[in-house]
Amino acid sequence: MKTIQQAAQALRTRQTTSEQLTQDCLRLIERHREVNAFITVVEERALEQARQLDAELQRGLDRGPLHGIPIALKDMFETKGIRTTCGSRLFADYVPNRDSAVAEKLSAAGCVLLGKTNLHELAYGITSSNPHFGFVHNPWNRERIPGGSSGGSAAAVALGMAFMAMGSDTGGSIRLPAAFCGVIGLKPTYGRVSRYGVLPLDFTLDHMGPLVRSCRDAAVVLQCLAGPDSRDHTSSQLPPDNYVPSQPVSVAGLRLGLPENYYFDRVLPEIAALVKGLAARLEELGARVVPVRVPDIESLNLVGRIILLVEAAAAMEPFWHRREEFGSDVLALIDQGRLLSGTQYVQAQRCRRMFQLEFAKLLESVDCLLTPTAPTPAPRIGSVTVVIQDEPEDTRLAMTRFVRGVNVLGLPALSLPCGLVDGLPVGAQLMGRPFEEALLLRVGAALEDVGAVTVPPVAQAV
Repeated sequence: MKTIQQAAQALRTRQTTSEQLTQDCLRLIERHREVNAFITVVEERALEQARQLDAELQRGLDRGPLHGIPIALKDMFETKGIRTTCGSRLFADYVPNRDSAVAEKLSAAGCVLLGKTNLHELAYGITSSNPHFGFVHNPWNRERIPGGSSGGSAAAVALGMAFMAMGSDTGGSIRLPAAFCGVIGLKPTYGRVSRYGVLPLDFTLDHMGPLVRSCRDAAVVLQCLAGPDSRDHTSSQLPPDNYVPSQPVSVAGLRLGLPENYYFDRVLPEIAALVKGLAARLEELGARVVPVRVPDIESLNLVGRIILLVEAAAAMEPFWHRREEFGSDVLALIDQGRLLSGTQYVQAQRCRRMFQLEFAKLLESVDCLLTPTAPTPAPRIGSVTVVIQDEPEDTRLAMTRFVRGVNVLGLPALSLPCGLVDGLPVGAQLMGRPFEEALLLRVGAALEDVGAVTVPPVAQAV
């Protein structure tokens, strides 16, 4: 399966066309229908769009590196004239009259929209087992979850149904699916990508980012999407960086923080070894591995859960009179959020600021942190507990343990495939300082260039 950059080169050397790339993706969507990665596919629209973009290239009009590239959007990004369900009965028939900022920018860059991907209902969960539009299945093993809430996006990219699929991340919803499906997922800094036209789950934790097959592809997409947007009051006014790494890329002198506490506790030993193997490889490339002690992540995660419960309940308040239309798991979470007090919410926000200051101090001593993305490979569909080192744990809490706190902090994070455990992909997570996505992508590209990070071919497992 080609990366975006490989496909872009093939388009410009006339080895292929956007129409051919689009047809190939549509065939894979049809072939793997049982994975249920898509809610809506716009086949005729996509093919017509591809033909127009081919004609533009023939006339010498080149919109840039995404020109003619087939992509998908998680079905919470509004798309003019195409229904946007957010995986919910509440929006089952909602057809927006506008595009989200992300859809606008990708369209202007010349992307071909294939359709809208399936997700956990209202983007509120880690399984993507949607009671209204059907469960998304892990491409590596149909009995496993793909992760959530951006499970359809990760599955689509893993199977080559799209060269890129947008996701959202409120407590790991880009990075967990990336790890479980063996692809790359980037959660940018809070405010780096506009949330205009995205159906919200949480007002202060939602982040928008891509799932792709290479770090340079993630950089190309972020280059297109990053920047201020006056329509989104949370949008940062900082100008975008130059995100696309050079080739070759150097990490000489990089200070890589490797946590001594928390992130390598209660994790499968095989995953810990794979992640530490990436640290060793970076050290061989000239980086310096620095042991660090991280703040109290259990408390940080508790802060994140309180904020999410309250803010998600507030976001759903206008629909509360239609509570019979919510799935049972999402309804239970919203009910919990309505029971929390204003005092608890305010205290959580105060603690959030304290943790942000503590992490800012920590990230003065290192350039980025390396951790596992999740403590196990993808759990089985329907499992409420997982066993880690002979101890049963709640599946949702265990799987979000290493990713949730990053949303509270608003920091950028990148999940990279780092190997297979029991025949299933697992991921490593890079975290950095605010708005330093370029550094994370450079580190990831350096590992890709030496073969330490590769997106494994799912075809052998299908």
